[in-house]
Amino acid sequence: MKQRAADFLEFDKTKGVYRISPEQAVRDDVEKHYWKHVGLTIVKDWRLYLMLVPMLLVFLFWRYFPMYELLSCFKVPDQVLPVSQQFFSGFSYFKRLLFAGDSLSTDFWRALRNTFILSFYGLCFGFPIPIILALFFNEIRSNVARSIYQVLTYLPKFMSTVVMTSLVTMLVKQGSLTSGMGIVSQALAGLGLVSEETAMSGLLNRPEFFRSIYQISGIWEGAGYDSIVFFAAIIAISPTSYEAAQIDGADKMAQMRYVVLPSILSTIVIMLITRIGSLLNIGYEKVLLLYNTNTYVTADVVSTFANRNGMGAGGAGTGIAAAAEMMNNVIGMLLVIGANTIARKASNTSLY
Repeated sequence: MKQRAADFLEFDKTKGVYRISPEQAVRDDVEKHYWKHVGLTIVKDWRLYLMLVPMLLVFLFWRYFPMYELLSCFKVPDQVLPVSQQFFSGFSYFKRLLFAGDSLSTDFWRALRNTFILSFYGLCFGFPIPIILALFFNEIRSNVARSIYQVLTYLPKFMSTVVMTSLVTMLVKQGSLTSGMGIVSQALAGLGLVSEETAMSGLLNRPEFFRSIYQISGIWEGAGYDSIVFFAAIIAISPTSYEAAQIDGADKMAQMRYVVLPSILSTIVIMLITRIGSLLNIGYEKVLLLYNTNTYVTADVVSTFANRNGMGAGGAGTGIAAAAEMMNNVIGMLLVIGANTIARKASNTSLY
C-alpha cells in the first residue's frame, strides 16, 4: 500500500507546514530505543530472566541438539563414522517404509494406523473429561471438599509411568494356580462382560482389549491434572455474568451452557489445537510397558516401531527408525498448522 505524508504527519494551519504528531513522535522514540528498553528491562528483572536459563538449556540439549541425528534418515548407517560423514542415501528409507510392500513396510503402516486410532480415541474421549471435571469442581461450594476432590484426581498424574502401568497390569492380570485374577478381570467376568477363559488369560494379552485399557488408564491418569487450565478459566468469569443469567431465570445447566462454556471457549480452542499438535506423539513408554507380542496388531505405534527397529540388528535400523519418527513429526506439524488455520477462520482464536 502506498503511504502518503498525511498518514503519519499532521498539517499545522498556523504555519502552513506538515509536522510530526506527538503520538507519532512517541512511536518513533520507542522504535528508535527499542533494544535499549529491552536491555534495561532485562537488567531490572534479571532474577526472573535467570530462572529461564535452566528451561532454555533443557530445550537446547533435549530438543534442538538431537535434531542433528535426524540426518541419519538420509544417510547410510555406519557405526564408526559420525552422521555428518556418512554417505547420503536420499529417500531410500522413506520409500522402503511407504512403498516396499515387505514385512517392515506392513509393520510401519500398522503402527501408523494404530497411532492414529489411539490418538483419535484419546481426543474424542480424553479431551472432554477435564472440561466436565472443571465444571463439576466449579459447582462444589465447599472449598475443603473441592480441594480434597481435586487432590484425589491430581494424584495419578504424579505417579511415574512404571508405577501406573504396574497398577494397571495388576488390576487386569491373568489368573494362575498361585495367584488369582486382577480385580478388574474378576469384576468383568462376574458381570458377564467377558468370558472366564478370557479373564484368566489376561486382558493385556488380548489385542481387542488393549485400546480400551490404554484409554481408560490415560483418562484416569491425566483428566484431573488437565482440568486445572479449564478450572482456572472458569473461576476468572465475572460473578455479574452469573447474576445476569439468574435474573433471566437460568438454572445451573443453563448457566453452564450460556455463561461458562462461551466464556472458556477460547481456552478450549487453544487447548484443542495443542492437543491436535501432539496427536501422534503418543507416550511410547506407556505402550512399551503394556504391550507384548500378542497385542502388536492393536498396540504397536510408530514410536515403539522405531524403538524396536532402531535398537535391533546392532543399530543397523537407525535409518529406518529415524525415517519413521521424521514422518510422524512432519504429520504432527501439518496437523497443528491445519487445526490452527481452521480455528482462526472459524472462531478468530488461534495460537498464532
